[in-house]
Amino acid sequence: MELEIYTAFTKAGIPDEAARAAVDSIRKEIDNRYALHSAQLATRGDVEAVRKEVGELRGEMKAEIAKMQTEIAKSQAEIIKWCMGSIFAAVGLFLALSKMLH
Repeated sequence: MELEIYTAFTKAGIPDEAARAAVDSIRKEIDNRYALHSAQLATRGDVEAVRKEVGELRGEMKAEIAKMQTEIAKSQAEIIKWCMGSIFAAVGLFLALSKMLH
């Protein structure tokens, strides 16, 4: 591409030194533009690395959710146990008090 641009400049009557400088400037600008884009674009390797990381995070989250569900089930069983015990204790206390009052 650089040769075509150089040839076009020289055929248009631009001096050799100026044509070379212009072609060099164009090449540098193109290189800068590619550098900017390459810094912003993801490669397949980048995408695969992110997919792998997301997969690992999903696995960790599923494990944590399962652990939390187990903890919740244990807490519910504990609450039910104490509620039932409190109910039976209250009924027993009520029966004892009502027997004492009669």
